Amino acid sequence: MTNAQFDSTRVLRKVRGRAASDGAGVKLTRVIGGPDLPDMDPFLLLDEFGTDRAEDYLAGFPDHPHRGFETVTYMLDGRMRHRDNHGNEGLLVPGSVQWMTAGRGLVHSEMPEQEEGRMRGFQLWVNLPARDKMVEPRYQEFAPDRIPLVRPADGVEVRVIAGEVTSADGTRVRGPIDQPATSPLYLDVSLAPGAAWEHRLPEGQSAFAYMFEGGACLGCGDEARQLASHELGILGGGDLLRVEAGEAGARLLLVSGRPLREAVVRHGPFVMNTKQEIMQAFVDFQEGRF
Repeated sequence: MTNAQFDSTRVLRKVRGRAASDGAGVKLTRVIGGPDLPDMDPFLLLDEFGTDRAEDYLAGFPDHPHRGFETVTYMLDGRMRHRDNHGNEGLLVPGSVQWMTAGRGLVHSEMPEQEEGRMRGFQLWVNLPARDKMVEPRYQEFAPDRIPLVRPADGVEVRVIAGEVTSADGTRVRGPIDQPATSPLYLDVSLAPGAAWEHRLPEGQSAFAYMFEGGACLGCGDEARQLASHELGILGGGDLLRVEAGEAGARLLLVSGRPLREAVVRHGPFVMNTKQEIMQAFVDFQEGRF
């Protein structure tokens, strides 16, 4: 039964991603950042990439700049090599996470380290508040064994990337990512067929669920709505989310973050608060100050 202390979270709106390409022609599905959902404060973009065809990903994402926001890359399958112009380098493998704070600016590349096989994962862009847009770049990189796996209910497994989940025995488990600006929740939730789980979302945050395998019913009672594979549900209306998987089971991302409620001016890989700041970003990039 739903805990009566909390109002039920429900799906306010459903969005299906659109086919897109980025980098040197990598094929992907754009879920946030397209015409149907341009942004969702503090989230600016959500891309899902997944293919068995090497020609869809081999060109990768050659050198490109960023300023003013964060990128979160979560790999499910495949291997991706990261390098930047500050000498940082890392390898993303299945189950690993990179949370990159671009801050005042950097130039980096993300290139596949495979010539065949499946490449699958997600990239999420998270805005930074005005006070943090020009901070020094930094990385939070975690191998698969650094991401806690929690079993909060029968038939339910949750990989806790950011935020907190309570296990079946009452233990509170926190993910390794730390970002006080937006206090994010980022969970990879797997449910066996017919399994159900309830989770209290952080109060006052923007929240969404993105179903990438199977399907599930989200919400309670008459307000419950089915979320099918490759659909995003914008969540709201209460604190307590109930998820019940269908006959094929379900796997979804559950993400939330504190909205910044600041002006957003973006142009390609730069996200600032004013047009003048965007123009300065182009000048700084062209003059080699990233």
